[in-house]
Amino acid sequence: MKHAIICLVALLFGGLSLAGAQDRLVRRDGTELKVLVKEISPDEVRYKRFSNPDGPTYVLPVRDVRYIEYPNGERDVFAPAEAESPAAPSEASEAAVPADGAVLPAAESPSPASPASPASSRSAADAAPAEPLAEHSRQAAVRTVRSYRPGDYYNENGVEGIVCSVTEDGLHGLVLSLDELFLQWSLLRKEELRQVGADARDDGWKNMEAVARTIEEQGLSWADFPAFEWCRRKGEGWYLPAIDELLALGHVYNGGSRMRLDREARARFNDTLKEHGGRRLDRAIYYLSSTEVDARRAWMSHLGLEPPYLVEISKNTKYLVRAVHRF
Repeated sequence: MKHAIICLVALLFGGLSLAGAQDRLVRRDGTELKVLVKEISPDEVRYKRFSNPDGPTYVLPVRDVRYIEYPNGERDVFAPAEAESPAAPSEASEAAVPADGAVLPAAESPSPASPASPASSRSAADAAPAEPLAEHSRQAAVRTVRSYRPGDYYNENGVEGIVCSVTEDGLHGLVLSLDELFLQWSLLRKEELRQVGADARDDGWKNMEAVARTIEEQGLSWADFPAFEWCRRKGEGWYLPAIDELLALGHVYNGGSRMRLDREARARFNDTLKEHGGRRLDRAIYYLSSTEVDARRAWMSHLGLEPPYLVEISKNTKYLVRAVHRF
């Protein structure tokens, strides 16, 4: 009897879980639809209404779709076609494809479909698959841009790493390097150390530029600044993060706050790093920032829960370094 009750509860909660597994389709006019996406091609999206999963399949031109958000939080974001003015209103409408192959408009009453709709002009006679689009034609029709979340693997345009922060739409943010190394902020002797103007707290790229100016003006080399040189050698755009960028990483790594332990958030980062040959983030050791305190000291921070999160360290002392790159 006890076993039967447990099975019944498991089935109940499993059913509730499946019931919530809906996709959210947002059209360019702002309309939101609860759907079950069946297929995405270069020029159209096919789906069923979430409220009627056994009903007809609907067809919507890709140019009318802003993005699709899936139950796991990931998004497919669709950019406007290059040949189409973003400001031009779309005349295409949602269309349903019944079992007999005929195409009807999405309205509940069977009124004639608009001739301007590519989906509504399709009939059973031309149901055969079209010839594949040439690559340039496909790109001209639609440009799909991936939306990222913290902890996602990133590998685009020669930049590889793990996403550590994103904008609200997930299209831009920071990528953290897969590897890390113990390095010094500077190798200059104490009597040679000077404040180089790397005082930006929220933008490590500005600090990178300040170090570059000092190297040029003082006849130094990047080898005099090992942490900066290591980041620079990764390629164009990589830099040593500023202290606020490290603090933000610490919050995201712990699920958005350091008020409690979030093992799932940490595992998301570390599992992705391990899967792609990277090194796990170390919450027990401080990471060096590009932000200097004064001529002899720089700021560093750790990823753990316990304060203090900010500590000053001599520029000559080795600490862990990770590079970041914007996308």
